[in-house]
Amino acid sequence: MNGGLVRLREIIHTITPSERKVASFILEQPQRLVGMSVAQLAEQSGGSQAAVIRLCKSAGFKGYQELMLKVAGDLQEQSQSQSGYQEINPDDSIERIIENVSANNIQSIRDTVKILNPASIEQAVQALLDAKRIFFFGIGASNLIATDAQHKFLRINKTCFAFADADLQLISSVMLTPDDTVVGISYSGKTPVTVECMKIAREAGARTISITRYGNTPVGNLADIPLHISSTENEIRSGATSSRITQLNVIDILYLAVASRDYEQSVTYLEKSRNIVRKSKR
Repeated sequence: MNGGLVRLREIIHTITPSERKVASFILEQPQRLVGMSVAQLAEQSGGSQAAVIRLCKSAGFKGYQELMLKVAGDLQEQSQSQSGYQEINPDDSIERIIENVSANNIQSIRDTVKILNPASIEQAVQALLDAKRIFFFGIGASNLIATDAQHKFLRINKTCFAFADADLQLISSVMLTPDDTVVGISYSGKTPVTVECMKIAREAGARTISITRYGNTPVGNLADIPLHISSTENEIRSGATSSRITQLNVIDILYLAVASRDYEQSVTYLEKSRNIVRKSKR
């Protein structure tokens, strides 16, 4: 049982100042949390007992005990591994950059696995299977993930769309029906166009899935099925690097899970698509 520190790190900038005091204390000195009572944590962090309880709720824990157990699990994992996020610094050698970027991407995927809810993945897969049409909405770097998703799902004969143009995303959203499923992709969970598309999708009765950072976000709150990722963006401020990797990983999970539900048929479609692409290149 782990993933406590990941959740706190992802929500640290979206919670109240009193909760942030408690979360910051835990993130900076996680080893001190183990064995502490709520009252002791409140005193040591400079927060309040009410803030501790609210923080547990904001981070999605069932209670203080679960928070402590998950942080203890993180500490045990850290003691057995040298992995962790690496900063990218000026004048780093190419060798160092190769190692650090790769390590951060790997760590982001590992952290995302800790907070991905298998039950939510199951629900998302069923929504994608049931959909007559699938729409992937994302702006900027998130549109790259949307386009990749469209490419994958088309190969197993799922009718799906991913428009790069923001206006086309908005136009298509007003054409949605209850038979459609929408996937809103935004690491921050605040992208205005994606938020608007998700709102319209909800009003139309379409099933909505989100892929966002962990925590309370507009896009996530508009999703029937929220899926969460973690990344290193806060630490290295290098743009959509590791978040892109984790979003792609979630898309791969959804795609392969959908394909596996009708394996024989999916293999047939994949063979057809591969053959026609190969033939066109001769």
